[in-house]
Amino acid sequence: MTREEYGQAYQQCFSMTVRFLVSRGLNGDTAQETAQAAWAKGWERLGQLRDPAMVLTWTNSIALNIHRSLIRREPLLQALSDVPSAPKIDLGAIDLRRVLHACRRNDRVVLERHYLEGYKVHEIADQHGWTETAVRIRLLRARRAVGKRLKRRPLLPRLLAAPPVTAAVA
Repeated sequence: MTREEYGQAYQQCFSMTVRFLVSRGLNGDTAQETAQAAWAKGWERLGQLRDPAMVLTWTNSIALNIHRSLIRREPLLQALSDVPSAPKIDLGAIDLRRVLHACRRNDRVVLERHYLEGYKVHEIADQHGWTETAVRIRLLRARRAVGKRLKRRPLLPRLLAAPPVTAAVA
């Protein structure tokens, strides 16, 4: 391909390269800059083009490679918007305490060790001198007690479940 033919291909296909990059997720300005860089790089390496009929595909692949290399070089830092402050009271801990108080003391210990601390059944049995079957039964009892507690008194405040109060208009 001669340099004149490449110039004609540039005039005819530059907008197609921009559209190709936009279809890959680039915004318009970045797509134009990347397409311009790709066509310039193609001009510099015109001797590497094997098939003149594939000039658009070749240039699009150059453009995509330029975009990928820019992404790799970009810092991974992103500006954070205003982060809402976390509540000072840990509501999950309060709910957990309420649920755990529905269990017997030994059942509660087994429940905490197994689910909160991550111990296996045989490890809990070894620590307390119980059989594995006893630990499994305590876990079953604890889960049932928690289930009954949640059915009896849900953790959501009753005010949220109550119908809204309407003001009387005088």
